[in-house]
Amino acid sequence: MSIDSNPFKAPVARVHDHIESVMGNFIPEGRRVPTGNGYQWLLRGWQMFRSAPGTWVGISVALIVIMMVIGMIPVVNLAVNLLGPVFIGGIIIGCRAIEEGEGLRFAHLFAGFSTRLGGLLLVGLLYLLAVLGAAAIFGIIVAVGAFAGAGAPDPTSATFIVAVLVLMVVFVPLAMAVWLAPPLVVFHDFSAFQALKASFFAALRNSLPFLVYGLCVLLAAIVACLPLFLGWLVLVPVLYASMYAFYRDVFFEP
Repeated sequence: MSIDSNPFKAPVARVHDHIESVMGNFIPEGRRVPTGNGYQWLLRGWQMFRSAPGTWVGISVALIVIMMVIGMIPVVNLAVNLLGPVFIGGIIIGCRAIEEGEGLRFAHLFAGFSTRLGGLLLVGLLYLLAVLGAAAIFGIIVAVGAFAGAGAPDPTSATFIVAVLVLMVVFVPLAMAVWLAPPLVVFHDFSAFQALKASFFAALRNSLPFLVYGLCVLLAAIVACLPLFLGWLVLVPVLYASMYAFYRDVFFEP
């Protein structure tokens, strides 16, 4: 079998071809959209999933297995945070292919390794550093509380609750910064810093639709857990596709 006919070869994505004419005018800083659009992002993700459910489930299973295997290896498990944006970058390239009528392929899962790999890895590295910083802050607060109480950390103590609240305060803006960063790096040559900044302010500008989106995702996650967690095989690709829908809605003129 020749290299060109290899079905697992990462596709060469035409990430800059005809972006303006096909997708509309790009708005680097993002735009404010109606609150109800938060629900539409998830709905659009479902519609994209329905375009190739078998391929989507295959991608979902492969991604979960890869991340689980990496996560079980000491020290190497830190690479989960580094590689996350790379795999997401490949998936959103697949979403672009669906939108352009080319269809999704399993190989799109690995397309990020051949498209803006450095920028995607840097997004992952910055995310990893932020996570480690948040974990350190959480640990310090809990340790101080335990030391002051001369005992083991108590999940019901005021100190532990404060530590959890601090963790939430850190992770919410971190999620806002990372959520839309991969497509900005892949499709628009944003640096990792530019992408994280643009993603954060775009999500902040659309805090209400983002909240609606988050609540819809929470409800969907509860439903996905009911049949022995098998629903996650569908919800995971729907979430990634909805991420692309979010990016398309916010960063392009209608």
